[in-house]
Amino acid sequence: MPSWVEVSKEIEKRSNEEEAPLDGIRREYLSKLSEKRGRNVIAYYSGWLRDDFNVSAVALSDADMNGFMGSVRGLKRKKGLDLILHTPGGDLAAAESIIKYLRSCFGNDVVAIVPQLAMSAGTMIACSCKEIVMGRQSSIGPTDPQLSGVPASGVVEEFEQAVKAIKEEPESVELWTQIIGKYHPTFLGDCQKAIEASLGIVRDCLARNMFADNRDPRKRAREVAAKLSDHSASAMHNRHFSIDEAIAMGLKVGKLEDDDEFQDLVLTIHHAYISTFSQSSAAKIIENHQGVRWIQTVRM
Repeated sequence: MPSWVEVSKEIEKRSNEEEAPLDGIRREYLSKLSEKRGRNVIAYYSGWLRDDFNVSAVALSDADMNGFMGSVRGLKRKKGLDLILHTPGGDLAAAESIIKYLRSCFGNDVVAIVPQLAMSAGTMIACSCKEIVMGRQSSIGPTDPQLSGVPASGVVEEFEQAVKAIKEEPESVELWTQIIGKYHPTFLGDCQKAIEASLGIVRDCLARNMFADNRDPRKRAREVAAKLSDHSASAMHNRHFSIDEAIAMGLKVGKLEDDDEFQDLVLTIHHAYISTFSQSSAAKIIENHQGVRWIQTVRM
């Protein structure tokens, strides 16, 4: 039952049988996926594709740790974890905290599954796993950080461009002063630190897990982290990297289409969450295969 239409039909059928059919569908298929894989499953989903939700309500934040703590509690940690991700990203420090928490619980035995989109800090979390499973429709995104909605790398590039231009054409100083003057005094330094922190987190994550068995894991991690954070190459923070591009970058990527049953289970779960967001005030859901869930709602 992988398609949106089939999930919608199942919702309609179950609406006459139980009070919350979508809750039942999510719980059933998360459980089936756990049985199929012999692993724990946690879904981390954001309703960010709805354009009427405030960004702060759907972005990754420190509040999400409460959902992860509740979902991990009671799981048999030796079974590892399949982490289904659908998020626009968000707070860098919060993402790092979640990565460390999951590592402390499951060690390196975490697999990221991206049915559609895991962007920015969501990509960082995916990179902390031993493998990322993607389909033809799936995308991850650049890991270059943003400060106050502005790409940090873009700010640094603009400043470097200003310095070069003023050296070559001193008469342009007034123009560049007006452009650079829009940033507060410490903003450039903050951007440089954010870039270094982001690169460091991704490098460390890749070297610790995904590339741990490589001959030189640190070198491989540096190369891939640089590609993911290269603002000049990606051009925009919301750039979508497909499964082929992720593989070309050097990431360890599993193909969702290699197992039809696995693909059907994952896509059914995905469409059930998307339907939940479209029919409720839920902004974020963190839920495990045992039915334990944490929901952040917004006022409609």
